[in-house]
Amino acid sequence: MRANYKLQRLFVTSNLAAGAAVDLEREQSHYLANVLRMREGAELLVINGRDGEWLAHVAQVSKKAVQLTLVEQARPQTPLPDFVYAFAPIKRLDYLVQKAVEMGAGVIQPVITHHTQFAKVGVERLKANVIEAAEQCGVLAVPEVRAAAKFDTFLAGWQHDRRLIFCDESAETDNPVPALKAVGERKLGLLVGPEGGFSDSERAQLRTLPFVTAIPLGPRILRADTAAVAALAVIQTTIGDWR
Repeated sequence: MRANYKLQRLFVTSNLAAGAAVDLEREQSHYLANVLRMREGAELLVINGRDGEWLAHVAQVSKKAVQLTLVEQARPQTPLPDFVYAFAPIKRLDYLVQKAVEMGAGVIQPVITHHTQFAKVGVERLKANVIEAAEQCGVLAVPEVRAAAKFDTFLAGWQHDRRLIFCDESAETDNPVPALKAVGERKLGLLVGPEGGFSDSERAQLRTLPFVTAIPLGPRILRADTAAVAALAVIQTTIGDWR
């Protein structure tokens, strides 16, 4: 069932069921009442990442809070995509995370590499970006956000039955498709490096691991945020859930 983009969509933490009342948090209440100027009887869609998407009515608007009443389920819950998106944090972090949500990531994992310029990553900020992307793009399964991990720790904890694909600008070819088609695992993950790329030692370490596949991304040097979107697109098209 296609998403309805005509109605405002809102993420809440409450359980969702027909006839249930949902009291919105202060910021959400302010947004609906004072920014969108919604009044009693207005319709919107509500998600929580567990119970699908629900049509809701604004039941009460006060100075302190807005209360919703759930009417009926608009779309059933979809499963969380089995795709791990790992990345070295960059300046355009909000963009990076939002695009990953849009393109089918199920796990958001920051990784601190040698050349990472932003070693401190706020998990709550990432979660806010994930929720915003889910609200805007009709995503029902809200990805898990994990705390940042150092490069060695990340690799040590990787499940060996999940193929890890990493973007290698030093690859001898420009075409990523043959390498991707050779991947036999259904469980996938992507690792995107920082601005400046992986260090020589990191690249060498990745290439020694049996569960890792290196792919190029064409004949041109891409910015880290561009590379992330390009890699997600080619993986999803070739061996992911776009097939």
